[in-house]
Amino acid sequence: QVQLAESGGGSVQPGGSLRLSCAASGTIDSISVMGWYRQAPGKRREAVATIFRSGFTNYADSAKGRFTISRDNAGNRLYLQMNSLKPEDTAVYYCNAFTTSAYWGQGTQVTVSS
Repeated sequence: QVQLAESGGGSVQPGGSLRLSCAASGTIDSISVMGWYRQAPGKRREAVATIFRSGFTNYADSAKGRFTISRDNAGNRLYLQMNSLKPEDTAVYYCNAFTTSAYWGQGTQVTVSS
């Protein structure tokens, strides 16, 4: 079992930055990949960025060049640095971890508006 808790969401103007954090606990040694997903109102949940145990990262086209995913060496904290934010980035952002099952945090709201 893995427990995930996100923090760091909030409201920001277009062009601003936010850093999301996800605290992982439980059987974190069994996590093979972690990621950030988001869901905007009326839309499906979509992957934003993922990071594998090896350190390999993958980004959605909408996130490339603006967002950076990282994980601490202990493996119990996941981050998403978001720069040059746009109104279309407004969504609830979820932390995800995969072992043999998928685990999700409760989500944190990000609102980009002038």
